[in-house]
Amino acid sequence: MNRPLTTTYLILVYLFLYLPIAVVVVFSFNHAAHSMLWHGFTLHWYRVLFHDAALAEVTLHSIEIAVLAATGASALGTLAAVSLFRYRFLGKRLLDGLLATLIIIPDIVTGIALLLLFRFSDVPLGFWSLLLAHITFCIPFVFVTVSARLSAMDHNLIEAARDLGAKEHIIFFRILVPLLWPALLTGWLLSLTLSLDDVIISYFVTGPSFDILPLKIYSMVKLGVDPEINALCTLLLGLTLILVIIAQTLLRKKQ
Repeated sequence: MNRPLTTTYLILVYLFLYLPIAVVVVFSFNHAAHSMLWHGFTLHWYRVLFHDAALAEVTLHSIEIAVLAATGASALGTLAAVSLFRYRFLGKRLLDGLLATLIIIPDIVTGIALLLLFRFSDVPLGFWSLLLAHITFCIPFVFVTVSARLSAMDHNLIEAARDLGAKEHIIFFRILVPLLWPALLTGWLLSLTLSLDDVIISYFVTGPSFDILPLKIYSMVKLGVDPEINALCTLLLGLTLILVIIAQTLLRKKQ
């Protein structure tokens, strides 16, 4: 008797989560500019999107920032996790707690704090301020992901490598990195998604000379949701699914 209730509950949950996304995808093919009624199938809005030079430039800005931020955050987050896992030093627990706390701090607080930091440091608002901000809020997510993988790893592997005379860099690149590969890929993809999606922190730390896609979309939807935005969101969704499929394929081959 519980099975029908469980099935109904799962269906309602999935509808709640994915129905809005399905609406965006469907109406990106709607032959109407400002209507919630179906007026026929068309690819017009995708053609408009591909001929929008300003939007293409902003999209390239977002991809550039996201890739660099994900790579930088993955490197720094991994080093932090490995350092806290392997070594003992003053302030270890404090650093562990601070990195975990950054995840739950409201974005508006992080954005204002970074804005004040850049102002006091005379860092001009633009590409570099945005990149540093994105690396900052992505590091904790990589740190947590890699730390979880490290906690499940056999500690004796490192000790065996040290007994056999392996240097620190050999242990890191030949033992830890291959074992942490799934967590590293997961952290990189998570950071990439967070960077592409961020609005609040980016709003505070970007300058007038460098715009990114989330802020551009935010400014566009103030006048109403244009079908071109639906087409753009559909393409971003497709790109995300492709990245997930590639990641799962690589992880299966690695296993």
